[in-house]
Amino acid sequence: MAPPDIGRIDEVIHGRLRLGVMAYLANAEAASFTEMKEALEVTQGNLSVQLRKLEEAGYVAVDKSFVSRKPLTTLRLTEAGRRAFRDYLAALSDVIGQPLG
Repeated sequence: MAPPDIGRIDEVIHGRLRLGVMAYLANAEAASFTEMKEALEVTQGNLSVQLRKLEEAGYVAVDKSFVSRKPLTTLRLTEAGRRAFRDYLAALSDVIGQPLG
């Protein structure tokens, strides 16, 4: 039996918090920064750092605007992010030996 090809696992996505962001956004059109922070139960600083990594990889788009003079940060997956997440899930499935259902 051949060893699993763990080289296909995307290290940008594989971190626990980054994986949480990707999974959340894969099931939502968009999310506010506050919504994401509360859903993942993380600090603002930690989420900011991880979002920056995803944004630098081109996986997440971060849009900043103002609503009623209050800042609003909206997060969404890019097309590249959606493809990367699908590829990540397929690679993970191959590693654990279970077909995606």
